[in-house]
Amino acid sequence: MAAPGRDMPPRRDGYYQDRQQPLVEHLRELRDRLLRIVLVVLVIFLALTPFAGDLYAMLSHPLMAKLPESSTLIATEVAAPFLTPFKLCFVLAFFIGIPYILHQVWGFIAPALYRSEKRLLLPLLATSTVLFYVGVAFAYYVVFPLVFGFMVSITPNGVQMMTDIGKYLDFVLKMFMAFGIVFEVPIATILAVKAGIVTPQALAEKRPYIIVGSFVVGMLLTPPDILSQFLMAVPLWILFELGLFVSRRIHVPEPEEPESEEKEQAG
Repeated sequence: MAAPGRDMPPRRDGYYQDRQQPLVEHLRELRDRLLRIVLVVLVIFLALTPFAGDLYAMLSHPLMAKLPESSTLIATEVAAPFLTPFKLCFVLAFFIGIPYILHQVWGFIAPALYRSEKRLLLPLLATSTVLFYVGVAFAYYVVFPLVFGFMVSITPNGVQMMTDIGKYLDFVLKMFMAFGIVFEVPIATILAVKAGIVTPQALAEKRPYIIVGSFVVGMLLTPPDILSQFLMAVPLWILFELGLFVSRRIHVPEPEEPESEEKEQAG
């Protein structure tokens, strides 16, 4: 895919050579890249399916480690023991394939970008992928043990905590997605500054509102307990500060406009 006027040699008459692909070629390229993505995700899914049960056991370990010995997960639907692990394999195949998916997206849009845009977006694309995985790992290794331990500790006497396997999967996937997106805050901050939407100074002045907003986001995206809200709000604030720090290093202030010449005195 190519856009006019971007990395194209000019002709003598001052116009750029037309190297744009026809619309049909763009659609074919898009189709081919989508098919590659589907094929890769499908291959990863098929490779994971023999280990579906083990993968679900690994996913449920943070909860099982906190439950009493007599407690177990349950399946309230007939097909849940079969379908739930396979659903996990499909989602996991998509997560594992994210680098390849982004590679295909980049290959489709890169020809239409200026070189300066490529130099900026390619590192940010790679960094955003890493940050997403870091957010998922943070949720699994830090948030889940603390939240599940807290939930088990406040379970009333005489009540046995028995979670449905489908509900548990939906809960952890929601948390993975929430923390993965939250960890993209530095990238969003850098892009906003680089695009000229806001300046680092303006963001620094809005820090009190950012802190309050972090706790509001934590309240909306996590279970209704103080611990999980705190575990999302504090990293969100820290990640904002990280993005602000990097933005200050890469931000180049626009040159001030020269003072207008003094008006001539009326003669």
